[in-house]
Amino acid sequence: MNDALYIGATGMAAQQKAVDVVSNNIANVNTTGYKKDRVSFQDLMYRTVVPKNVLDSVGAAGDRFGTGVAVAGIGKAFSPGELKSTGNALDVAINGQGFLEVIMPDGNTAYTRAGTLEVTSDGLLAVTGGLPLKQMLHIPPDAQNLKIGPDGVMKVTVPNTTTPIEIGKLDLSLFTNPVGLNPIGSNLYLATERSGEVIAARPGESGAGLFAQGFTESSNVSLVEEIVNLMLAQRAYEVNSKVIQAADEMMGMSNNLRR
Repeated sequence: MNDALYIGATGMAAQQKAVDVVSNNIANVNTTGYKKDRVSFQDLMYRTVVPKNVLDSVGAAGDRFGTGVAVAGIGKAFSPGELKSTGNALDVAINGQGFLEVIMPDGNTAYTRAGTLEVTSDGLLAVTGGLPLKQMLHIPPDAQNLKIGPDGVMKVTVPNTTTPIEIGKLDLSLFTNPVGLNPIGSNLYLATERSGEVIAARPGESGAGLFAQGFTESSNVSLVEEIVNLMLAQRAYEVNSKVIQAADEMMGMSNNLRR
């Protein structure tokens, strides 16, 4: 097979994946707590071609030709998103690098940056979708004026009292390499070997961040940046298709040679 055809095909496949990543980022531009994806590429193995005029010998010199490109990986960029005021007492944004821990239906622990909270029918504080926080914080049914401090301390007032009572505290988790977390959808991540062991942290310590009640963290997707990435991927895809077209035309010329 003509090398140029194969190399051009790998380029088109890689750029198609880049377009897929950009489209997913743009689709989630308004998703609370969403972290944009980044695609990285790597060149494929090189092939050594020894010219015919070089005698076969151990260590004979030769030219090395690349065989194309492949997607090296797709990772998350955990740069902070803009904090947006909602006025909702159950909305909390994390102004730092920490994650909230939630309990999955199978009992495993997942992590999220989306602090849009709700109270389940059992009175437990949970993220959107009903997954309770790992601290299993119970909100009294007659609770009023819920306050969540920057340090995560939660206080409410109940009827016939004027002094707020503390009902629990939100904690945060950190990872040495958050890029290694496994996204599973619904703004949830699972820990992996690449992310490292989870590190329990208190708000305000070790870069975990502080809570901001009445705010949510917007997506960190920049539409301008994504549109530029889309145009670059589209042009690269087009150029690779031109390579395939040129290689096909050259093969056609060879087939049509007359003696």
